[in-house]
Amino acid sequence: MENSTIAFVRHGHDPHDVLVAVCNFTPVVRYGYRVGVPAADEYEEVFNSDSERYGGSNVGNLGRVHVDGVPSHGRKRSIAITLPPLAAVYFRPVRA
Repeated sequence: MENSTIAFVRHGHDPHDVLVAVCNFTPVVRYGYRVGVPAADEYEEVFNSDSERYGGSNVGNLGRVHVDGVPSHGRKRSIAITLPPLAAVYFRPVRA
């Protein structure tokens, strides 16, 4: 936990029902933070605890991030996100 972050993937009953959660336990914004993800072309940010709605600084990913063919965390593909300070962000695959 060199960066004081944690990321995990949750699966629903449907194998395509996926949620990627990433938490930052530092007051530092992490730009381009790479997280391995299951197969998809794009992920949408569905929750950001740093949103101004919750009194945060509104640092985020402008709603969506594209998947890259860059391996990370034992997965063949990944997303590079802006990880807000002292916050959690959740992503889910965009379904066609």
